[in-house]
Amino acid sequence: MAAGQEVAEAIAEIMGVKIEAKEPDIARAGCYFGVQDADTKYVYNGLDDCRAVALLGGGMKVCTIGCLGLGTCAKACPFNAITMGPEGLPVVIEENCTGCGTCERVCPKHIINLSSVTRRIMREYTIEECTTPCQRGCPAGIDIREYIRQITLGNHHRSVQVIKERNPFPATIGRICPRPCELECRRNYIDEPVAINYLKRYAADFEKQSGERILPYKAPPTGNRIAVVGGGVEGLSTAFFTARLGHEVWVYEAAPKLGGLLRSAIAAERLPEEILDWDIDGILDMGVKAETGKVFGKDITLSSLLEEGFEAVFLAVGGWDSRMARDAVQEIESPVPGTYMMVDLLKLAEGTDAFLGQPDVAIYGGGKLALEAAKICRSAGARNITILIRDDQKQSQITDEDVSDAGITGLEIKYHVGIQRLFGEADNLNKLEYVDNQTRVSTTIPVQNLIIATGRFPELIFVKQALSEDEAQDANQSSSDSLDWEAFAPYKRPAYKDEVGLFAEGDVLADYSAAIKAIGAGRRAAVTIQQILYGIGPTLTETVITPESAIQDVDHVVDVAASQRRIMPICSGKELAVCGEIEKGFSDEMAQAEASRCLQCGLICYDHAPTASREEETADAIK
Repeated sequence: MAAGQEVAEAIAEIMGVKIEAKEPDIARAGCYFGVQDADTKYVYNGLDDCRAVALLGGGMKVCTIGCLGLGTCAKACPFNAITMGPEGLPVVIEENCTGCGTCERVCPKHIINLSSVTRRIMREYTIEECTTPCQRGCPAGIDIREYIRQITLGNHHRSVQVIKERNPFPATIGRICPRPCELECRRNYIDEPVAINYLKRYAADFEKQSGERILPYKAPPTGNRIAVVGGGVEGLSTAFFTARLGHEVWVYEAAPKLGGLLRSAIAAERLPEEILDWDIDGILDMGVKAETGKVFGKDITLSSLLEEGFEAVFLAVGGWDSRMARDAVQEIESPVPGTYMMVDLLKLAEGTDAFLGQPDVAIYGGGKLALEAAKICRSAGARNITILIRDDQKQSQITDEDVSDAGITGLEIKYHVGIQRLFGEADNLNKLEYVDNQTRVSTTIPVQNLIIATGRFPELIFVKQALSEDEAQDANQSSSDSLDWEAFAPYKRPAYKDEVGLFAEGDVLADYSAAIKAIGAGRRAAVTIQQILYGIGPTLTETVITPESAIQDVDHVVDVAASQRRIMPICSGKELAVCGEIEKGFSDEMAQAEASRCLQCGLICYDHAPTASREEETADAIK
């Protein structure tokens, strides 16, 4: 706002937009090993510009991403905010940086980029940046290398901040994570992986024992109000990241307490309730407000939330599992307007007229059971029944003979399609949009009831339907108080970015196999909400990292001394009543020794120093 607040407000009024505070963009370098540490070096006589060097053989390193070290970014910076450090890497002076992006534009290797809270939350890792194997293996994408480095430096406060950039449940996950990151650790080539998860628990326990809440950075307030329905891991994670993006967030949970299955399905010896409560309180400390004992569809509804002024409502209610936890298995619930689980329809076939009987019904999936569900819907009064199947006709369990034997009038089957969006008015479902998985052609059909053949309801983001100018004018002239909405699913995780529609391959059908995966899904939901609020299509770039991506890596390590992994001390049966949990946690000495085993990897770089030397360096750094 170079011309001042008044001019900005006048321009915003003319453009029909609102003014929001924006967090500063700060340049960050993304290379960890300077030229002098590179295994292979090249000499370019007479060249002193990184762009020229990049054109001649790719640069000074074997790594296609590594910094070339000639300081073109520092020379180009108009504010003297970048210098070249002793390691031959750019160092950003944050107080001088204005976020102009000059350095980003002149760097031929995309090493230095602008960074902010919003950028870091919203980004998916790409093949154009330096990522470590453990980071790529983590479903939440935690910067593992950096938080372990901070432990070796004795900076536990910063270590916790780094973890919370991508994980709002550090103490909880530090106890229950299945540790897929450790399968990717490069120390596996020498001895055993670094105890990554135990070190996460160590840092989180430091925070709890200090009594000082350590919170990650948060974007300035936007004034937008977002509702999250479901107080389990995914819902709370969505709320956490949405709050960090600057929005006001309310969480509504049907159970008496927040936490979902973490509270009801894990033994207290593995996850004490006070640990879970500590992490949840940390989410609430980010400004998230929560109300428990609120059943969606009964105590609160979609229309009531939208009428209260929420710009978006995110649904993460789970399904059969959450109902079992609340002892509500005999109840038929429909948190998504007009939508029911097929298990309810088949189990409680009699008396379904109470929630069926609408003229247009769609059944999504279910194989041959879809025909049984169609018979029930037909007897309840449905006239037009559409079965939507993700498989093509040859792969489908339903044969032409099955359809003929069922003898259901008004039945139509669509193969190889996925549901893309739902549309409704108030608390009613009106229509759905499905997409052909081959041609990507979308079709909209009228639907008042949707039956889904899964054990959980889909995660959906509801927003008021965007109207064209003619539709908006008609709505203003109408005396109706209708509330039209549409619902989208969050974008897919990168491994399945080419899939479309609800319950596609890679989508969750029952429940997440690990809480760390639900955390990753929560961040993607928050990012999708952000994109929808600002009119950005929820898409992934072509360069996003997937398991099939061709990226540089190593298949062995050299000049690394073997070092024994530190084992977490276990509480004996007699001590359990005193300890409260099975694993005791690392001592300071054990954590420092284990953290020193980390090779501090880059894309293909890693620390070649023997472990003994690393431990001595760590001890000196702490002193």
